Amino acid sequence: MIHVVLLEPEQGGNVGNIGRTCLAIGAHLHLIEPLGFRLSDKEIKRAGMDYWYQVQVTRYLNFEDFKEQNPNAHIYMATTKSKQTYTEVPYEDGCYIMFGKESAGIPEKILLQHKPECIRIPMLPDIRSLNLANSVAIIAYEAMRQQGFSGFQLEGQLHHYEW
Repeated sequence: MIHVVLLEPEQGGNVGNIGRTCLAIGAHLHLIEPLGFRLSDKEIKRAGMDYWYQVQVTRYLNFEDFKEQNPNAHIYMATTKSKQTYTEVPYEDGCYIMFGKESAGIPEKILLQHKPECIRIPMLPDIRSLNLANSVAIIAYEAMRQQGFSGFQLEGQLHHYEW
């Protein structure tokens, strides 16, 4: 299992999509306040579909509260500022992958304290960033791939045809 951490997310639709991804891979979702929406907002439930109530979610007052409640967390931090790509690190069982808010990412003050754990998704030069929910899915599935997709359904279920 991995942990997905969102630092001050601003868009409920993204969080709903991320919650659905977390449920699909068995990840725990951590939300660090302030949030730019209410967890009861329709856009979260719409994006998370009927799965949202099943997502394992923990909320924190701020980053310090998160660190106090998870003192031994090995945290990888997704940022466009890193030189290390997300495929270059080994995601161990129980690791945390943190993403910053949509408009600004993770503050550099925090990133500088965790430089070896900073990772990036490669992109063409003129692109600032990817959508938050897409970024979470890309990195989370790399972590699952490295862990051998343990416990995952690896074969499709077709209704009428055989592949």
